[in-house]
Amino acid sequence: MNQATRGGCSRTRPSFFITKGTKGSKGTKTLRVLVVLGLLAGAGCTAKPPLANTFNTPEAVAGAVLEAIQRGDRSRLQALALSEDEFKNHVWPDLPAARPERNLPMSYVWGDLQQKSNQQLTATLRNHAGRHYELRAVTFADVTRYSHFRVHRQATFRVREPGGEQTDLRVSGSMIELDGIWKVFSYVVD
Repeated sequence: MNQATRGGCSRTRPSFFITKGTKGSKGTKTLRVLVVLGLLAGAGCTAKPPLANTFNTPEAVAGAVLEAIQRGDRSRLQALALSEDEFKNHVWPDLPAARPERNLPMSYVWGDLQQKSNQQLTATLRNHAGRHYELRAVTFADVTRYSHFRVHRQATFRVREPGGEQTDLRVSGSMIELDGIWKVFSYVVD
């Protein structure tokens, strides 16, 4: 048996399948196709789907957020933040709230976070939609490290307004950093 890894999935394939240039009967070819289909359908692959709408730096995330705020694009802002599936697959397993003794369902924790994030997003758009800000810097008050990711809390965007004055904006509560990529965790501003 040989090991093949793709996208975090480890699959074991029979060595006869990997041989190159081997001529075989029609039955052997059919068997190989069935083996491949079985491997692809197997439960042995536990790779999590990657986060969507990610960036290489917190500044790039902040720039995308500010651009969407300027356009008043709520759907884009929501896409820049964690989705329920991303929260469930990447965040929830590492949170203390997920421990069985806490007896908190993931759906409750997600629902509470999502409701607060949506309320803050509504206020942010009411106060800032249509305004152009030029990003100067992004800072965070602290970082919480979990087993597989980091949450950078209390994001502050240092921006320059059209008149030239610089100010600090709190329009994104926190960002997640996972495997070197960044995304809005939520819009909840503490």
